[in-house]
Amino acid sequence: MKKPLFTGVCTALVTPFLGGNVNYPMMDLLLRRQIQAGIEAVVLCGTTGESPTLSDLEKLELFRRGKRYVGDSCKIIAGTGSNDTSHAIALSKAAEEAGADALLVVSPYYNKATPDGLLTHYAAIAGAVHIPVIVYNVPSRTGVDISVSVYQNLARIPNIAGVKEASGDITKIAKIRALCPEEFAVWSGNDDLAAAVMALGGSGVISVLSNVLPEQTLSMARAALDGDFDTAADLQIRLLPLIEALFSEVNPIPVKAAMKLIGYDCGECRLPLTPISQENLKKLKNILLPN
Repeated sequence: MKKPLFTGVCTALVTPFLGGNVNYPMMDLLLRRQIQAGIEAVVLCGTTGESPTLSDLEKLELFRRGKRYVGDSCKIIAGTGSNDTSHAIALSKAAEEAGADALLVVSPYYNKATPDGLLTHYAAIAGAVHIPVIVYNVPSRTGVDISVSVYQNLARIPNIAGVKEASGDITKIAKIRALCPEEFAVWSGNDDLAAAVMALGGSGVISVLSNVLPEQTLSMARAALDGDFDTAADLQIRLLPLIEALFSEVNPIPVKAAMKLIGYDCGECRLPLTPISQENLKKLKNILLPN
């Protein structure tokens, strides 16, 4: 059986801005912090990285610079999804040329493809590149929940590595593990379910939380993957107040505020996302900077 693309924690990294532009020196600091914590993969230009408001040129520059900075010490997973299959193919090919180790491809949003459309969409993207592709299912944002039967078909495509499952449906995780090949990896897309997903055979978590607490998130994941579910559950429960605060508003509004509180000013989100409310900022301060 082939090994998963990564196990444990992959951080869905924020994109830092300064004066309206990407802050590349801060991005280097963020990447260094993740590597020092032992994180073996990061997603650039995913949901947490504000992909909808990044231009293709900005994305490709982030992929190039990110891979140049981390070298072989960390995998760069490029967010290249689109609801236009041709656009997703072009961006995916360009990301591969820019040095990305793998792709994270969100399902088509707004135009709401059928199961056949989803299968054809992903098959076309995977067939256009030589690097692994991770399917990203997040129905709360896309309006479509990819079915287990679609995963069963996608698992037959050699370079589709698995799925970031962010439906929040723990029963669905069990069905994927039961009905899909073992080498079709499942990664939790929900920080609050990470330990539970790994207890059901998941390979790890693609995490927002690990922007803020990479070491602690990794400790939870390693405990779960080692079968030490008492420790994993204890850490999951202890981290839950911060996880809830990080999703008190639309991601990545709270996580960017949290990063600033701990000394990494990544700027504000681009519109239409607005700064965090004072009420939710106070919740973050009480957790991250207790008296």
